[in-house]
Amino acid sequence: MTTGTGVAQAADNLPPKQPLVQDLRTGQKACAAGDERAYVSGPPALSAVLYDPEEDNHPAEANLVTGEFEAWWTDADGAEQRLTHTTLETPSGDRQQWRMPADVLPPDTVISWRVRANDGAANSPWSSEDDGSVCEFVYDDDSPEPAKITSPEYPEKVFWVDGVGVYGHFTMDSPSDDVVAYTYRFIGGPGGTARPERPGGPATVSYLPLRSSADELTVQSVDRSGRVSSESSYRFYVKDGRAAVAHWPLDDAEGATTADAEAGTDARAGSGVTFGGPAPARTALTATATLDGSVHGYLTPGSPAVADPRKSFAVSAWARPAQTDRNMTVASQDAGDSAGLALGLSARGEAPAWSFTVGGARVSGGAPEAGEWAHLLGVYDAETGEARLYVNGHETGTRSEAAPAGAADAFQIGRVRDGNGYHDRWHGELGDVRVHDRVVVPAEAAGLAHRTPSSRGHWSLETATDGTSPERNGGAPLKLGSGASIYRVPDGSCLPWLDPDCVPVPEALVGEGHLALDGRTGHATAQGPVVDTSDSFTIGVVVRLADREPERPMTVLSLPGEHTDAFKVRYLPEQHAWQLVMPHKDQRGAPETVVARFARADGRDGTGHRVAVVYDDATDKVRLYVDGQTSADATADLPNGWRGSGALQIGRARTGDGWGEYLHGDVDEVHAFAGALTDRDIPSLGSGTEPCFC
Repeated sequence: MTTGTGVAQAADNLPPKQPLVQDLRTGQKACAAGDERAYVSGPPALSAVLYDPEEDNHPAEANLVTGEFEAWWTDADGAEQRLTHTTLETPSGDRQQWRMPADVLPPDTVISWRVRANDGAANSPWSSEDDGSVCEFVYDDDSPEPAKITSPEYPEKVFWVDGVGVYGHFTMDSPSDDVVAYTYRFIGGPGGTARPERPGGPATVSYLPLRSSADELTVQSVDRSGRVSSESSYRFYVKDGRAAVAHWPLDDAEGATTADAEAGTDARAGSGVTFGGPAPARTALTATATLDGSVHGYLTPGSPAVADPRKSFAVSAWARPAQTDRNMTVASQDAGDSAGLALGLSARGEAPAWSFTVGGARVSGGAPEAGEWAHLLGVYDAETGEARLYVNGHETGTRSEAAPAGAADAFQIGRVRDGNGYHDRWHGELGDVRVHDRVVVPAEAAGLAHRTPSSRGHWSLETATDGTSPERNGGAPLKLGSGASIYRVPDGSCLPWLDPDCVPVPEALVGEGHLALDGRTGHATAQGPVVDTSDSFTIGVVVRLADREPERPMTVLSLPGEHTDAFKVRYLPEQHAWQLVMPHKDQRGAPETVVARFARADGRDGTGHRVAVVYDDATDKVRLYVDGQTSADATADLPNGWRGSGALQIGRARTGDGWGEYLHGDVDEVHAFAGALTDRDIPSLGSGTEPCFC
């Protein structure tokens, strides 16, 4: 309506809306009652979102409401106690709260509450009326009791209990009847939260020890209010993992008809098996068995090796396929007329791959190559229900959930069974077949596949006689070309910081001498390629450039083929970086894998840089290290390395039909290995000592 002055008036006032239960909070917890009521560890802030109807037609700033909160409970004498609180005005739609007083709230008592809104003229209905609900909470002022911890597999403080790869089950149980969770953590291992099936009940977690050591589990109980107990600790001692339950090295003498078992039952060999085959280099194996791929090319103990395929187990072997164009089996175990598990080579996809099959689930990965050794390990983890595959010590493929059959019949080497008999027979070499009745953990997988690097040359470059510098262990020396010489610190040189009249002389890079190259023709060569660049290798060097601002690329190491270098390591001034270049083929203009790592030239008075190249044929990765460090952009895939045939070059590289990129600077501690050194081993290169692969 309007007045005589023509000023519009608001229509009749409408009461505020009833607060919605879903907009009510007890602290951070939703409004609930009965068994779902909130438990809080301190006096909570009760809050609600309050609304005034938009139909009131007030300006937005005039839609103000207050909240009237009410809480009540029954005290120890059976009398009802009631508190109320009215908030200040705030705009419609704001959350309003009442922080309850700490001095009046009784602990361990059900406290009910509700709220309504007031716009200064009318009240809304209470939040508990009609379809609404009363909110309830309990104030808990006591922390729960610490948990007691037990484990049947790993009793507390018992020295050296079995063991790595065997799950332990740890039960946490607090005497308090309101515990709803246990937070836990193993030393250096996993942690998390375990919840009992009912408040106050126990909770159990499983834990797979990955190393032999003293270990400790710490636990805290958490009650419904969020209160936390003091810590409980449980110390236990894990011994090494159990040895294989079946193990056939397959290094038996030529002419043998049975493979001796180091564990388990000897395996009868078919007539298509011959012993005395080649073994993977740099392993403990001395010989292997060759299987011809025929119906007679197999071995079997005639009994199961995996006693119960529904429990955790692992199967492993060294394998070298003679072909990769068909399915082939390394090892399997019969389960009636079919196979319960199988480890081998699959040619089903676009490219051949290694595979591990358990109960119909398959994990595939890796890239088999004819004539190349690989270590295979298939693991079934009954605790997680997953099958996983390791190739050359690295997990590959995607883990798969498996449901193994319970039947356990004869173990087979070199063939697999289905309803039509045995098939997918192995053609090639096999060695070191093992079966474990537990999980083989990642560190053990790497150990089984480890091929110890072996030195192929170590030139300390301290002296030269008749133009050659000796190899440290009596091998072929480095031949020094023109423009190359061995610099040695003069005898009787003094220390400038002790003697003011001392004339300083250049220091050697490492030890008492190094190779000095003039940048024009200076170089040195080793007899032969030194390393096989088609297989895993490592080469390290200490190098110092003579100029702080070099004007052109310079190569410190290269290994030529007929048409190009199998690899070269050079310094690029425009990038201020050492660069590794590895062509994919022995031809000019072939595609190249190139990685680089930043390092400024420090001039002849600097300490230089320790540069290393690692090619790991097992993982098809190449890495460049500078001063013991590598990075993602200094690592690349190299699926098919090829063998350089020329002599290892120090200080120059192939350029066109001749040589170029001569290094102007100093070189020391050239060290070459067959095999891929690890990140742990690389920092020892360039120190003047031999790495220890312990």
